[in-house]
Amino acid sequence: MKDVLHSTLEKITQLGASYAEIRAQKNRNTILSVKDGQVESVTLANETGTGIRVLAKGAWGFSTTNSLEQVALEKSLHNAFKMANAAGKSVREPVKLAQVKSVEDKDFIAVKKDPKDIDISVKIDNLLKINKSCFDFDKKIKSVTINYADLFTQQTLATTEGTFIEQLKMFVWNYCWVTGKSNGIMASARDEIGAHGYELYDYEPSEKIAERVSKKVIQQLEAKTPKSGSHPAIIGTNIVGVLAHEALGHICEADLTLSGSALMGKTGEKIASNNVTIYDSALIPEGFGSLKYDDEGVPGQRTQLIENGILVGLMHNRETAAKMNVPPTGNARAQDFRVTPLIRMRNTCFEKGNYSFDELLEDIKFGYYLEAFRGGQANLDGTFTVGVQSAFEIKNGKLGQPVRNVGIAGNTLQTLQQVDACGKDFGLEMGRCGKGQMMFESSGGPPVRVKNILIGGA
Repeated sequence: MKDVLHSTLEKITQLGASYAEIRAQKNRNTILSVKDGQVESVTLANETGTGIRVLAKGAWGFSTTNSLEQVALEKSLHNAFKMANAAGKSVREPVKLAQVKSVEDKDFIAVKKDPKDIDISVKIDNLLKINKSCFDFDKKIKSVTINYADLFTQQTLATTEGTFIEQLKMFVWNYCWVTGKSNGIMASARDEIGAHGYELYDYEPSEKIAERVSKKVIQQLEAKTPKSGSHPAIIGTNIVGVLAHEALGHICEADLTLSGSALMGKTGEKIASNNVTIYDSALIPEGFGSLKYDDEGVPGQRTQLIENGILVGLMHNRETAAKMNVPPTGNARAQDFRVTPLIRMRNTCFEKGNYSFDELLEDIKFGYYLEAFRGGQANLDGTFTVGVQSAFEIKNGKLGQPVRNVGIAGNTLQTLQQVDACGKDFGLEMGRCGKGQMMFESSGGPPVRVKNILIGGA
């Protein structure tokens, strides 16, 4: 493989390209879906493919092939070169890449249980057990959908700069969506977990998953609606991760920052309270965004975004790093060989503080504890909305009744200014991000107290 890739890359330098890279992949994927006790779909896929990116005349060209044969690679390489040449005729700002050291390395992830060693019947039976346990939890449960995936990628990256990296990537993912009904009220809850191996189900057995998500549905059916308006709140670890990712993380991706996000030109400025430190890291072993090298061959690292309220950094690939005259941060990631790498988050988190949960509660006379999210989105101007699927009133420093149909909204920078305490505990969520390409990532942090946040109810 190494000789074939290097031989192919030598041809493109002879044509006059300034840079080229080949990402060769062998993928093995299993995707299952179960709904209301029935297996809806089973997909087993093995595929091989290569993505080739060429930089010539200051522009990118990209081509893919499903073959690893040298003839096919050279043809795809020439196609990418032609595209770059054509685009280079009208390029306004030639692409430049930040300098990086060439690397030769191998990184093979170690898991206790490789999902390829687990028979498909065992995987299906486990999902059916989760499904049945949800219905057995309470007769108010009316519908249960469970999606499962195990994704394995063996990737080789070779570049004209001499980098040659072999990496193995593996994800096991479980997603539940459960709906209930009682007295004319409908409620639903989601549960999304993951790990790098099938050992996920050793510490997340079917009964535990079913109880956790079903309990949230029943809680909502019995809950009341909240009082709309601005209130103090404790944002739980599950939702803190969403804020770190959706509300702040995306506008810290340098390509979006350069496109005019709310953080444009604010590096070095105080944008949050002194209690806020947020980072994006490739170095959390259990995180879905952990990696030794990104898809440009840049080493994984921890990137500080906010330090004690001050914006200190952004997430970069080699192109934006060159534009802003900073080192690349290892955030270039591609969903697979069919697409080019984009700046993507890895594991984006709030830093822990010194408060116990009881200490966070004790100063709130009336407010809300926002425990778990339903979904969320943010805009380049920094505004965000997050749906909350599990929440409780706080009265006189104590947790009160559950509330349902809760939503929070605001402006990221204004909300970060309202943070007055961070907890000692830490939670890390496994999820997905759809910035043009679907990518696994993680986000998290401690419970965080805000002096005010806009609460909305049904």
